[in-house]
Amino acid sequence: MSDFLIISTSTDLVRIAQDRIIYISSDGNYSTLILADGEARLVTYQLGQIEKLIAEQLGNSSGKAFIRIGKQLIINRKYIYYINLPKQQLILSDNSSNKYTVSPSREALKQLKELVESERE
Repeated sequence: MSDFLIISTSTDLVRIAQDRIIYISSDGNYSTLILADGEARLVTYQLGQIEKLIAEQLGNSSGKAFIRIGKQLIINRKYIYYINLPKQQLILSDNSSNKYTVSPSREALKQLKELVESERE
């Protein structure tokens, strides 16, 4: 399997190393990939379509780095930095000065917290 996610449309192609993707957010028929260097790349794919591409192109081992959080987010688990349930806040960070705050649903955040806690056992 590849270390790159390739998203191709009739007019363009995006090839991104999987470890550069911090998270992917959805807005209807469009998705925005937020990359480690701060770049935001808009693609004309729904989040479900990107989720399928991740499974197909990255396979089980690399594809498990990505977690679907609710209806509007896919995150790269290696960037999980801080989860706050009462504030409904998830901060993703590359352990440098770059921090990205997203606000998934409380239930999705609770499930993510439980998943991360179970991984350390």
